[in-house]
Amino acid sequence: MPQRKSGETVNFELEREGDHKVRVILQTVCEALEDKGYNPINQLVGYMISGEPAYITSHNDARKLITKVERDEIMEVLLKNYLKL
Repeated sequence: MPQRKSGETVNFELEREGDHKVRVILQTVCEALEDKGYNPINQLVGYMISGEPAYITSHNDARKLITKVERDEIMEVLLKNYLKL
């Protein structure tokens, strides 16, 4: 880890799969959650906070899909879209 001065901001950057892939996965997961009668927002918030895939239904392979991308990638796409960056 490189030396840095106290109080210096660390730049966080990871290689990404792509916003489109994350959007498609989120749409598919939301549809699967709705199909099973769950509130997709509540379930996704639970997953994002805890990292526990059990918040996501296995219906239509939604649980398997959501674990194909890192939670920080999902958060980045959500924030970009929310903040219009």
